[in-house]
Amino acid sequence: MVTPASDLIDQPWVPVAWLEGKSGPPLVGLRELFLHARDIRTLLIPEAPAHSALLRLLYALTARITALDEAGPGSWGDRRDDILERGFPEETVELPDGSKAGIAGYFGQWAHRFDLFDRDRPWLQDPRLPEQCDRNKTAGVHKLVMSRAAGNNQSWFGHWSHDNLVQPDFSQAALSLLTWHYWGAPGGLSRRAVEGVSHHYAKASPLRSALSYHPECDNLFLTLLAGLTPPDGDVTRHTDRCPWECDELPHPLKPMPEPQGPCSRLTACSQHALYLVPAQDGKSTADAYITWAYDAERYRPQDDYLIWDIAKNGETYSRPARSSRSLWRDVDALLLKQLDDESPIQPTVMDHAFDVVEYLRVRALGFEQDLSQSANHQYVDATTPVLLSRVEEDAVNTELPVRQLRELGELFGYRLERATKEAWLQYTDDKKNAPGAWLDASAARYWPQAEDEFWSRFRRLTRSDGPGNSGFDFDVACRAFGKHALDAYDEVTDSVTRTARGAKAVTRARAIILAALKDPRKAMRAKTGTAAKQS
Repeated sequence: MVTPASDLIDQPWVPVAWLEGKSGPPLVGLRELFLHARDIRTLLIPEAPAHSALLRLLYALTARITALDEAGPGSWGDRRDDILERGFPEETVELPDGSKAGIAGYFGQWAHRFDLFDRDRPWLQDPRLPEQCDRNKTAGVHKLVMSRAAGNNQSWFGHWSHDNLVQPDFSQAALSLLTWHYWGAPGGLSRRAVEGVSHHYAKASPLRSALSYHPECDNLFLTLLAGLTPPDGDVTRHTDRCPWECDELPHPLKPMPEPQGPCSRLTACSQHALYLVPAQDGKSTADAYITWAYDAERYRPQDDYLIWDIAKNGETYSRPARSSRSLWRDVDALLLKQLDDESPIQPTVMDHAFDVVEYLRVRALGFEQDLSQSANHQYVDATTPVLLSRVEEDAVNTELPVRQLRELGELFGYRLERATKEAWLQYTDDKKNAPGAWLDASAARYWPQAEDEFWSRFRRLTRSDGPGNSGFDFDVACRAFGKHALDAYDEVTDSVTRTARGAKAVTRARAIILAALKDPRKAMRAKTGTAAKQS
């Protein structure tokens, strides 16, 4: 039997980087990815949202292949430990309920649903769209590939012309399809008519504008296992279904089916329906339909890979992706359990990742976007240094050093911003004259230094000799961050200190930073109160 050119299981489309000393092709299909996961260092995808989307797909497939998609039989953690020792099962594993696990078993059972251009059930697509949408007003491939210019969005990695169309290849089309399902824009898309209901307004995808956190280990095998979360005891693989496992396509006029477990949360929460029109070669994409998937209210699913911040009214919201925000400012939220009702909620995956390896990195993948509009701004892709398992547990009685390190860094960044604004205002005496240049310059000097300071002190924290010896000195750390803030402030404002008016303005505003150095704990409480009022 000839493998179709658009078969995602065996045709190469996933970009990977191999471990040093191992060799292989730059693109692999899903089967080869799981067979050689121990030899693959990481996914090699430059687009952060596509990387995060693909990881979610791979987590679901890992759960299916290893039969870790259900809590039992036996201990879920013990069964994962067994997989850690033996590796992904390569042959077919017959499960008691009649389904199949193992790489050969699962992909053999669902091979007919992993064809990107299948006529009847193309993978993660709705084949009804050519009949339900206007064929003369398709989305086009520039809209499909988010890194190309379309609408109000700029072109990211090259210049594209509608007159000289470059069709997305097999890999780019599949990754773009995933990106739309997780990060797609709200608003007007292709008009879709279903049973008398006709409109073109879609809701935002579940990860729109969010920052997603993923454990990262020394090879892809460990990374995928560290990314799993255990299902509840009542979850079954027959109710917790991925879209390609469902017999029927979803009804667009009914509410989105509520996810019944990790696999459906990972793969079945899209608010968009897509259909890719294959080119004549059967490998690339000639056109695309993109429209709404559900007419009912948007459902916000639980997500195990997001930090959930808590607003003053008690509502939770996912921490947004901001290209200007360094990842070290999220480390305490990644490592610490929720400390109080105002503290952020840790990503659930962090509760279980360190059971795979004691040391791991965390990769933050996101897309800075407008949540209620179609504008895309910047990818966010950052990785922490190696984090020590539970570094905070033994240091909990020393007033949480990791949290205080982050709070000190942010305190002096906040005081630096206030002082810079005040100095500019006093010097210019013009409230309409914004201090943008000074603020950008001071931030560019302070935050890289604060990041280096944070990681340098973070690495010195120790779990040895009991909780009283964490290796953290609050006062010394305070003076270090304060010095970085003062150095940045002095350098930026130095040019105006040669006049009496400038020197007076700079000296007075400098006291804002000095006050935080004098009583940092009071300044931290004041900053927390200000943040609560703003939220």
